[in-house]
Amino acid sequence: MFLRRVGRKDGDGNQRHWALCESYRTERGPRQRVVAYLGDVSESLRQGVEDAASGLPRQGDLFGESAPEYVEVDVKRVRVERARSFGGAWLALQMISELELDSFLEKSLPVGKEDIAWSLMSQILAVHRLLDPSSELSVAEGGYEKTALSDLLGVPSLSINDDRLYRALDRLLPQKAALETHLKERVGKLFGLDYELLLYDLTSTYFEGACTGNAQAQRGYSRDSRPDCKQVTIALVVSRDGFPLGYEVFSGNTADVSTVEDIVEIIEARYGKADRIWAMDRGMASCENFEFLKQGGRRYILGTPKSQLKAYEKELMESGWESVREGVEVKKCASPDGSETFILCRSADRRLKDKAIHDKFASKIETGLVKIVESCQKKQRPTAVACRVGRLLGQNTRAERLFAFEVKTRSDGGAELTWSKKEEVRAWSELSEGCYMLRTNVSDWSGEDLWEAYIQLSQAESAFRICKNDLKLRPIWHQKEERVKAHILVCFLAYVLFKTLDLKCRNAGLGDSARKILDEFAAIQMVDVVMPTKAGTVIRKRCVSVPESHLNVLLHKLGLTLPTSTELPTV
Repeated sequence: MFLRRVGRKDGDGNQRHWALCESYRTERGPRQRVVAYLGDVSESLRQGVEDAASGLPRQGDLFGESAPEYVEVDVKRVRVERARSFGGAWLALQMISELELDSFLEKSLPVGKEDIAWSLMSQILAVHRLLDPSSELSVAEGGYEKTALSDLLGVPSLSINDDRLYRALDRLLPQKAALETHLKERVGKLFGLDYELLLYDLTSTYFEGACTGNAQAQRGYSRDSRPDCKQVTIALVVSRDGFPLGYEVFSGNTADVSTVEDIVEIIEARYGKADRIWAMDRGMASCENFEFLKQGGRRYILGTPKSQLKAYEKELMESGWESVREGVEVKKCASPDGSETFILCRSADRRLKDKAIHDKFASKIETGLVKIVESCQKKQRPTAVACRVGRLLGQNTRAERLFAFEVKTRSDGGAELTWSKKEEVRAWSELSEGCYMLRTNVSDWSGEDLWEAYIQLSQAESAFRICKNDLKLRPIWHQKEERVKAHILVCFLAYVLFKTLDLKCRNAGLGDSARKILDEFAAIQMVDVVMPTKAGTVIRKRCVSVPESHLNVLLHKLGLTLPTSTELPTV
């Protein structure tokens, strides 16, 4: 079907009337006939009829410029309805489009008899986690209606419920490995990221609830200072720029050193065993892990326990340090067998911090010992005095090795406490303050390059901080193991969107300002402008608020064009 101009011309020679026509076949060939006469209709209605006749679905034109239309409006009755957040949701969908995440989800997620595609539901989960992180129930009970996602994705608010969101989590989780591979390749093309250096770190996140049905929910070392709660451990691998390549979820009582082999083998199986360099902190350092990395011909840069620094006491006192940054010096030292290199590092700021910590706790111990000695003037049981000293040292472990003490029994049965400072230990403590040591088998890098690579571990720490604070990864309220993993996957996707915007800002010369950009775009609203006309009809126009001048500058730098309105049928 199609539209055709019919009727007489007006004074300007234009035909204003339209007819809906169709083509059909006859024995003598194709013919055309009029299905309905539409008369004089508005441009928006004409376009709607034409789209309906063509059989093609039509979404409101967000970007195009339409011809002007004029009508008499009762200005006293003009009002605004359904104000909702537009800028953040629109920007998040722009990042999804650039990552081609929407097309990937459409191809990957199973298609069945569902009313709303699982790909759209997955996008809704990720966008909400980025902009307004909350539970699936909160999204269903009002969070979704506060955004313009219903207009941008075409999913009505009545179709969003907690059950559908939970089932979307179940559909999304099996695509985890394929998602990570797709995102790594796509971001590599967009920003030309370097994957030579892989940064590996772990964190934990705790649960609210008993989690009796989740075998991975265990008590262990809590990085959230919540030892009273069960937790899971999350292992994350990021690039030098902080973009996540993948993650794995382990039981909450998993030791850091026991995860290295699993993670390295998973990443190599997924992305190939290329000539990469693994950077890890000293929590992953063990003889078994070093042997594992060496046997596979892998290169690594690992932190080492501070206890191993004692073997290089002579090198610490000698000259030959290389300045790599103001207040930071490094020195390369070969291992005894020559197969590895140890990098001694010392920082002036860290030295001041360590000294302040040692002085603080040493002062507390000294004051406490003096009080205990004074209390021994009265008859006290030796065991009670020894317990008091042990408790004092346990409360100030950072300086306990600086003191020696002895509890004796006097002739009257009372306790006598004598203590002293270990000057040799104190001298080593002062020498090693602000110092730490790295261990590597990378031989073709300078000390500065090795140190710079190691401190990039802060990118992984930054990723954990954003996920926990901005994206509300913690606490986890889900109780089922699969739902917990799906929740973490949604947080991972939201962080990918965050980091994509961050990299886009960096390339545009805006620095690492993704959170600031999202906050600024949150001010852009979408509203329905309701205009009663003189003819008695009511026109509803869905409009996007005009951004302020500084937002226009941001849009220009990011290479984005903000839509101004969407078309709604006249009511």
